[in-house]
Parts: sequence; structure tokens; C-alpha cells
Amino acid sequence: MEREQKQTLIRILVTAVLFVAAFIFPIAAPFRLAAYLIPYLIIGYDVLWRAVRNIVHGEIFDENFLMALATVGALMIGEYPEAVFVLLFYQIGELCQDCAVDRSRRSIAQLMDIRPDYANVDTDGQLHQVSPEQVAVGDSIVIKAGERVPLDGVVLEGTSALDTAALTGESLPRQVQPGDDVVSGCVNLSGLLKVQVTKNYASSTASRILDLVENASSRKSKAEHFITRFARYYTPVVVLAAVALAVLPPLFTPVGWLDSIQRALNFLVVSCPCALVISVPLSFFGGIGGASRDGILVKGGNYLEVLAKAEIIVFDKTGTLTQGVFNVTAIHPDHCDQAHLLELAALAESVSDHPIAHSLMEAWDQLPDRSRVTQAEELPGRGVRAMIDGKLVCVGNEKLMEEIGVAWHPCHHVGTTVHVAADGNYLGHIVISDQIKPDAKEAISALKAAGVRKTVMLTGDAQPVGEAVAAQLGIDEVHAQLLPNHKVERVEALLAEVSPKGSLAFVGDGINDAPVLARADVGIAMGGLGSDAAIEAADIVLMDDKPSKLAHAIAIARRTLVIVRQNIVFALAVKLLVLTLSALGHANLWQAAFADVGVSLIAILNAMRAMREPRKF
Repeated sequence: MEREQKQTLIRILVTAVLFVAAFIFPIAAPFRLAAYLIPYLIIGYDVLWRAVRNIVHGEIFDENFLMALATVGALMIGEYPEAVFVLLFYQIGELCQDCAVDRSRRSIAQLMDIRPDYANVDTDGQLHQVSPEQVAVGDSIVIKAGERVPLDGVVLEGTSALDTAALTGESLPRQVQPGDDVVSGCVNLSGLLKVQVTKNYASSTASRILDLVENASSRKSKAEHFITRFARYYTPVVVLAAVALAVLPPLFTPVGWLDSIQRALNFLVVSCPCALVISVPLSFFGGIGGASRDGILVKGGNYLEVLAKAEIIVFDKTGTLTQGVFNVTAIHPDHCDQAHLLELAALAESVSDHPIAHSLMEAWDQLPDRSRVTQAEELPGRGVRAMIDGKLVCVGNEKLMEEIGVAWHPCHHVGTTVHVAADGNYLGHIVISDQIKPDAKEAISALKAAGVRKTVMLTGDAQPVGEAVAAQLGIDEVHAQLLPNHKVERVEALLAEVSPKGSLAFVGDGINDAPVLARADVGIAMGGLGSDAAIEAADIVLMDDKPSKLAHAIAIARRTLVIVRQNIVFALAVKLLVLTLSALGHANLWQAAFADVGVSLIAILNAMRAMREPRKF
């Protein structure tokens, strides 16, 4: 417990002892009020003070005002034990609620325990331990085994395994070596790493993620806004109803004034909206925290609410459903062997910076002997032409083959086909294609099992490539050869198909898809480790780049919404029942206090379930 909570607990214990003593031992009538007034003031002075202070500031109708009015009224009509008990039970409930909220926040803090404490700065071979905020871009830091990576950077020396669980939710360590990027928040598991800092602390991954999670509560859902508005109008209405309940029955019915005032006081105690005001935001906070544990960053409860209603999921292809890394997937020689065909293609492309050239060089995996390559020339939109070992070698697409008059033939493999010809003779072709992510098919199946009505893929690739990927994954609809503005137009057309209660989610890599991410009802980015563009552009970020996490995010969102609705219905139903009983004279202050605080505690405990793991589809 915190200091204030311990003080509240002491007040509760002292009040309970004094209350029991006053209730059990016989006290003369002149001293009876004083016997109960002492524990009343011990346990309720803060409630009374807040009520008076709020009235002075014009904020009259809150739970402090309701409690003060009800208990002071009870004292005035001689119901001393009831007045003390109501405040005692109210404070017990408030203490339990505070502890429950603190426990929820601590759980999230532990799950998101990525804030670095210090950094070891390497200055002329000497290590100085400083605050991460003091480290500048370009400085060298040393990360020992067991230490948390304090800042984003690139590995200069050393190899190690990094625990990325706090960022991605994945237990499998990530291996790093010189030249690899590392991001703050990971834990160095084994070797010693020397890292050059590439971002200051404010711009580092850990700082940005913590800021997102801590400020997520500022983006309220519709349910939270409803509860805020509801409480604003609900409280003055019940106060007026209590006044009417105290005044009207004695004027028009046989009910006496004392009985009527007693009913009105009960009515006030029951009417406190604590259960709704506390449990609904806590439910969304728990859902956001539970998602963070699994590497799913949600920027606010409003996005959870929209995601829970997703009917259509639209995917970008490259970098989302596929690896975004082009590799040689097939080599089909005609009049030479595979090794010679790949060697000629790689030597010719060694002069180019095109991604296809990089893929061919990586597949060949040898250092090119540039002395063998002369008169190299890039042909925009067609390929390259070069003299290799005295032969004129052309490497490129169908246009280049037709331009030089070489008979070529298509390939049955889906991907980008690179044709190779030497001295006017066709030697064969090489297929380069993007690899589908291992869990992409699982992701589509899980979404359909979750009840998503339609899955759509948008891509700038050729139609055959897009259709092949869509067929392999089981995607319902595909649109290919799209520019970014065409993707926005397609999303707008799909938005027209969404039902009034549904929503459309777009999933992209967060770099080239910012316009579409912004246009969708909810934008989801495959964030990777440290993707600034993803964190900025999207409403939800999947930190481990796994599309299968999307169905899990939907499950979290839906479960959170179910818990919110349960709390709203339960709290309103119980309060309506007890309010009715109070108005009819069938409930006293003791029962009213149980109904108010008891409902709040049950709602809080139910809200904390949002932190737990939901059922996976």
C-alpha cells in the first residue's frame, strides 16, 4: 500500500473499533450523538471537506455531495449508527478500489518494464554510467550481459542475443552482430555489445512506446464519453428525485415525514455512480495493458472499440503479408548450368543499385571481379547490358529481350522474371519473388474464424503476382497494380460496404501506407522494432510484424467491450432495483451502502479481467 492508503486503513480500523464500542455498550441519550460523531468525523472528514470545497467551486453533484447529504441527514433524524456505517463502508470500498487500480497499473508497468535506468558511455576506453537522457547521437555505449539496452543504435562490436519480450511479446531471443540495429527496451542476454547511438532518448523506441501506453487513456472510447455525460446529468436528477421523494409522499399519502426522509437518504446513497465512473475506464485501461504485454500497442480505448467491430480487413501485401525482401526463388537455364546463369546475371547487375540487382548478388554470394565486366550500361525500365569476358550479356525483362531480338519464353513461377542472353543467344531466366510470411495464412484463417466478413489485399504488384499470393493465403478479394492514391480510392469504396455498426481496418507497413492508414476506420501498422513511421501513422501497432497477432488484437478488443457492457448493465440493473426498493421503503441505509459499494467492487474486479489472456481463435 501507498502512504495515503495506509493512513486510510488506520482510519478505518480506528473508526470500526469506536463504532462497535458505541453500538454495543449502553450510552446515555445526551452522550449518544457524541459517541457516534467522533468515529463519523474520523472516517468522513475528507468526504465532508471535498463536498464543501466542490460546492464552493460550483461542482456540486458528485459522490462526495451525495454521501455528505445522506449521512448528515441521517444524523439529523437520529439514525447515528447508519450514518457512521455508510461512510465506513464507503471508505472501505474506496480503499479496495484504489488498491485494485494501483494493482492494474503496476501490472502494466511490469509488463512494459522497458524504461532504461542508465547507459554506459564509452569515453576514450573509460566507461561512465550516466542517465540515458544525457547521451547524444553518435556516442558509443557499452551494454553488458543482463543490462537493458538504453538507446536505439547500431552494433559496432560484439555478438549477443536480445530478449525482446517486453516489446514484442515473443520469448524467442533475437541474435545481433556488428552492423545490426538494436532498440531500447530489449535486454542483452549474453555477450558484451558496443553500440553507436542513432537516436536520443526522447526519440528512442522505449520512450515512444512508454509515452503511447501512458497517454492511451486520454483517447476515450464512446462508452467512456457516454459514462462521463451520463454521470453529469444522472447525479442532479437523482438529487431532485430524492428531494421529491422526501417531500411529496407526506403531502399526498399517509407516509410520515420521518419515513419519507429515510427513503430519500437511502435513495441518495444508492444513486452514487462510482461503479460506472471507475470500472469503465479501468476496463479499457486493462485491455490496453493486456495488449501491450503481447506486443500490440493501442493508442486509446476508442481504437479498441472500433477494432472490436471490424467487418472488413484490408491488407497491404509487401511488408505486411510478405517479408518485403526479394529473393531468388527459381533458376531455369536453357543452354548452360544454373551456376553459370546466376554468375552472368549477378556480374551484369553488379553495376546497379536496383533491388533486383541486390537479390541476384545475394544469391550468387561472391565478390564480383569487376575486371571481367566492361561497358556496363543500365537500361531504365528494361535491365542492364554489359560485356563480360568478351561476351555481350543482356539481363532484364521481356522488353529487353524483344529489343535485342532474342526469343524468350515465360515462366510458370509467379514473381519477377529476369531473362539472360549472351551474344544474342537465350540462356534462360531467373525468378525473383517476395516470400510470404510464415504466419500469414494462419492470420487469414484466424480472422475468418473470428467472424471477419471479408479480407482484401491491395498491392502495387502485377495482377498475376497479387492473385497468386491471395489464392495461397485464402484472401477473398485482391486489387493489384495500385498506386498509393488508388489504394485510398479502393478503401473508400470498401467503406461503403461496411454496415452502420461495423468498421474497416487497414493493415500496412506504416511507411508507404500512411494515407490509407489515416483513411480507414482503424489503421494497423506492422511496426517491427523501432519503425518510427509505423508508430506515428497507425492507431494500433503490431510490434513483432506478425499478421497473426491481428486476430489476437481483435479478441482483446472484443473481450474488453464485453466486460465494459457487463459492468454497465450490472451496475444500472442493481442500482435501479435498489433505488426502487428504497423509494418503496423496503431498503434501509445499511442495505443501500452495500448496494453502492458492493456493486462498485464487483465491477472493479470484473474490469481487471481485461488484463488477462483472451481466448485465441
